Amino acid sequence: MDSKEDEAATPELLSFFYSRFFPYKTYVNWLNYETESNGAFKNRELSFTLPSDAYLRYNSYNGEEDLKAEIMKMCPTKIDIGAIYTAKPKDKKTMRLSAFKPVEKELIFDIDMTDYDEIRTCCSGASICYKCWKFMTVAIKIIDVALREDFGFKHLLWVYSGRRGVHCWVCDENARKLSNERRAAIVSYLAVIKGGTQVSKKVQLNRTLHPFLRRSLEIIEKYFEDIVLKDQDVLGSEENWSKVLNCIQDDEIIKKLSNKWNGSNSKSSVQKWDELVNELEHAASASGRKYSKKAEQLQICKLEIMFQYTYPRLDEAVSKNINHLLKSPFCVHPKTGRVCVPIQPDDCENFDPFEVPTVSSLYQELNLYVEGERKVHDYEKTSLKPYIKYFDNFVKGTSKEAREKNRSQASMEF
Repeated sequence: MDSKEDEAATPELLSFFYSRFFPYKTYVNWLNYETESNGAFKNRELSFTLPSDAYLRYNSYNGEEDLKAEIMKMCPTKIDIGAIYTAKPKDKKTMRLSAFKPVEKELIFDIDMTDYDEIRTCCSGASICYKCWKFMTVAIKIIDVALREDFGFKHLLWVYSGRRGVHCWVCDENARKLSNERRAAIVSYLAVIKGGTQVSKKVQLNRTLHPFLRRSLEIIEKYFEDIVLKDQDVLGSEENWSKVLNCIQDDEIIKKLSNKWNGSNSKSSVQKWDELVNELEHAASASGRKYSKKAEQLQICKLEIMFQYTYPRLDEAVSKNINHLLKSPFCVHPKTGRVCVPIQPDDCENFDPFEVPTVSSLYQELNLYVEGERKVHDYEKTSLKPYIKYFDNFVKGTSKEAREKNRSQASMEF
């Protein structure tokens, strides 16, 4: 269960948040990427979910003032960001279908805690706690380093979804201009967990690990015992250890370990894991030739289980399609009242989803603030300040790169 009571975002609190805190200027700068006359932003799709649950797609705006006026008027419970199109999305109905096409959008990733339900034992569904949130820490660390080191991306904006997951916006120009096929190829490269709930063994590894998998394994090894064996206690009950044993394709080992663990409540998951690893190693050495297929399967099985229980679970459909929408940063989650704030990937282990500002906490903080001599923005008077500052600095980075490219192109044309 969540560690704190959720605080639903009332229409009054939402209106207060949009009028006093939403970072309109930085937001428009982010989605515009330094294009002349707001070209990218004007052709960007934004969709609104209204308090009535009405869903309005293909909205588009000329700039900051236009956007703010509409948000204040509509007071959406959710804002989704879509692609940049060949024309203004609001003009879609007046255009030929062939003339209205998505041309650019950030490469996005969506990691949701509900996809961990078959391996987490502490919570399920929309609920999270400090134990299972650690899965998100591992996910950020693995995906962030892979996108930077294997694909050379630099501008990655990680955002808390407001309840039970995280989103990643890859904002580099070469990422924004990827075709659907290339997006799918990147997702395929990153996807290690494969198969639905009916598939018991979801990871297939080769004896020689790809450098990306070796690097991911280094991260997994740091967290596996703490998260999977201690916090989740995945070998603590027969119901849970049966799922782990089903990853081993050897009936003798499964039977031997099941008999050993049945009725043995005194052993911890850590102790049982050591026994499992010893059984795999013993069976591998007893299976004859060191590099026989059977021996290789047994040797790699330990790592396959570690990956299956720790590696991030990606919602692949979100990433593959250029016109797929994703919840906007600095939305307010309607059920929890939490703001969808950025997460610093190099400090993600210290991110606390239960300490994220809520609309009601911001309202209280603003009322309690004692005015000083220096006039400051409303967000600077509250716990939202570090998140807005981080977002500002992130957008300055993408804008600087875009300006430098524009200058370089202009000098070449001259």
